[in-house]
Amino acid sequence: MGKTILLVEDEKDILYLTRIRLKKAGYEVLEASSVQKASAMIIKEKPDLILLDLLLLGGRGEALCKKLKADEKLKKIPVVLFTATGRDLKKKISETGADDGILKPYDPEVLLKKIKKFIG
Repeated sequence: MGKTILLVEDEKDILYLTRIRLKKAGYEVLEASSVQKASAMIIKEKPDLILLDLLLLGGRGEALCKKLKADEKLKKIPVVLFTATGRDLKKKISETGADDGILKPYDPEVLLKKIKKFIG
């Protein structure tokens, strides 16, 4: 069984394509389309990595990331921000405590390299 990635994304097309790419690369993929679903899934499933969109239905990914990184039990889970709001990506990574980030639309090879850096 491969490493598990929680993909937190509310755009169905991006969710679908990213899921396929991650599964082809050998990862198990969990999905959440809102901050609430993601929070519950993180606690229950303890994924190996979280790929987190910043603009979500029912909340913002930044708040979820900050909450995770403040939690002693969950802060070691790598979080890669997954966003189309690229003008301040480095700043968002710094402010939220995320481990890395990637801009949408993304290069699949770059995404896989970023993931492999954290979980192989």
